[in-house]
Amino acid sequence: MARIYPLFSSSKGNSSFIGNEKEGVLIDCGVSFRRLSAALEVNRIPIEAVKAVFITHEHSDHVSGLKMLTGKTGIPVYGQKRTLQRLCDSGRIAAESPVIDMSGISISCGGMELSCFNTPHDTIQSCGYRIHTADDRCCAVCTDLGHVTDEIHHALTGCRLVLIESNYDENMLRTGGYPLYLKERILSQNGHLSNDDCAVEIGRLIESGTTHFILGHLSQDNNRPVLADSAVQGYLRNYARGRDYLLGVAPVETRGGAVIF
Repeated sequence: MARIYPLFSSSKGNSSFIGNEKEGVLIDCGVSFRRLSAALEVNRIPIEAVKAVFITHEHSDHVSGLKMLTGKTGIPVYGQKRTLQRLCDSGRIAAESPVIDMSGISISCGGMELSCFNTPHDTIQSCGYRIHTADDRCCAVCTDLGHVTDEIHHALTGCRLVLIESNYDENMLRTGGYPLYLKERILSQNGHLSNDDCAVEIGRLIESGTTHFILGHLSQDNNRPVLADSAVQGYLRNYARGRDYLLGVAPVETRGGAVIF
């Protein structure tokens, strides 16, 4: 049965495990190896079950624990070519780990098929992942995007579950204490996705059959789970929550628990 474990999700650290106690993959490793191991243990997943890590981009909240993880385990690191090159050049990947460019191809790993799609973000290269599980279910992890492109929408369409960014409440961001340059960066087409824009995309996806949604990568300074949840639920007022769709917010740090899809 397909499961996703949102282990860490915020502007300060991100990592999700997709699979089961026998095998699966990580999407990103933005926390220390100690914290990652503890989070996996809480979910009764041995570190040996992690068959590979798939990196979305090179920002520290997605790769800060990558060097220790690869040094301890030697597991393969997958991602896009320029991202992987940047990580190798900066010493973020231990020499023991194979590095595989998966741009434009699908990869079989952990009993699943994974492919990546481009996301618009202020980094050298950024992507999300679509995962096809052994029991013929699809999910996607899509964070760190300034806007939803046609490529992104196409990649998310047909998924049963989507973990999608709902980074900021626009009013909190605009009236908050961030410097102007940082507000403009977040609000830009290559920044992050707001609660309202996330809600619009979820509305489009539910029309095409997606039923499970996890809101992720919430800013701890410019958002609150209740605001993100309310924005989506308000936009989906013509649908019944619990009947037509399921909606949750990824925890900053897991206390245990998976979403079955």
